[in-house]
Order: sequence, then C-alpha cells, then structure tokens
Amino acid sequence: MPSAAYYMKVPFTRKPLHFCYALISGAFWLYTGFTTPDLTNWLLENTLTLSMVICLVAFYNILRFSDTAYTLIFLFLLLHVYGSQYQYAENPFGEWLKNELNLARNHYDRFVHLGFGLLLAYPMHEVLAFGFRVRPPYSYILPVEITLSLSALYELVEWMVADLVFKGDEQAMAYLGTQGDVWDAQKDMGLAVLGAAVAMAVTYLLHQRKQKAIRQNKNQTS
Repeated sequence: MPSAAYYMKVPFTRKPLHFCYALISGAFWLYTGFTTPDLTNWLLENTLTLSMVICLVAFYNILRFSDTAYTLIFLFLLLHVYGSQYQYAENPFGEWLKNELNLARNHYDRFVHLGFGLLLAYPMHEVLAFGFRVRPPYSYILPVEITLSLSALYELVEWMVADLVFKGDEQAMAYLGTQGDVWDAQKDMGLAVLGAAVAMAVTYLLHQRKQKAIRQNKNQTS
C-alpha cells in the first residue's frame, strides 16, 4: 500500500529515490538513442514512453504514487527503453536466451508485454483506489481490464504505424516483430493480462494479510 509520502506532498528535491530513478532513466534513454542502429525505430518505440514520462512529471504534485509504484514504473521503463534500442526481434538479451535455451524465436518482446501487466497494474490500482476512490473489488479488477484495453490499443497503433509509416514493407514486419507468428498480437495481449492478473492477486493477498494483522493488533490491545 502507499507509503506516507503518497499523502505528504514531499518536494521532488527531497525524494532522493525519485531523483535517482529520473537520473538513471534519462541517462539510459539518451544512451540507447545515441547507440541505436535504427533511429527511426527508436523514435517510434519511445513515443508512448515519452508520453508516460510527461504524465508522471505533470501529475507529480497532484497524484503522488508510492515508492513501490515508482519502482515498478522505473523497471518497466528500463525494459521498454532497452527493447527500443534494437528491433525487438533482434534484442541482444533475447538472442542470448534464444541461443542458450534453443528457443524458436527471440522472446524479448513477450517478456516486455508480460512486464507491462506485471509491473504497471499496481500503479493503476493506486490511481483507482487513491486517486478516484474506487472501492474493492473494482480497484483490483479494473487494472486487469485496463491492461487488456491498453494492450489492444497498442497493437492497433503498431498496425497503423507499420502501414502508414513503413508502407507495409519488410521494415514494417521487423517493426511489428511478429517473427512469423500469426498469433503474435494475441499472445502479447494474453501475457500482459496474465501479468496484470498475477500482480493484482498478489496485491489483494498482501492487503488481506495486512488487514488481518491490523485486526489482530486491535484485539490484543483492547
């Protein structure tokens, strides 16, 4: 659950963890931009990333996340930015796993889609529960549904970019990263929803455990 910093509007300059995350993310983002072999792909992949960062900055003093949520967002941004450095189908870490485990394809894109649900569902839960005062069980169910909706929207945007920007040529197929799998979009969406469901299940169980401990303490002191 959110820390006290969520409720106390502590200035950014007095939050060293947030400052550290911002510094590392910015430096890594610039590094991938300067070292990418395909600047057009990097720019397209980071359009949504930049939008997320702008929203985080704009709402920092309006809706403050917990340190846990910021950590999860930070980890997802690193995963995605590293993926944008190369075509997802040619990601070095994915290629290493493919060779080491004798896999049929580079699975880094699937790893990031899973991370989208697993790492961002909890921040969505905080926005719903503490920003919009959504009560359980909806504050746990809606992040899973939002993840599915955003995943579907992302796949539609990918299709439009591949068709309009790359004109559906070979570079478009490389941008989509299907690697010959006709069910690639559906599998990506499925993994994102699975990650969100796992994250919300863990969040719910931890919340129930905390509430149980609070009740026990009250009974002992009464």
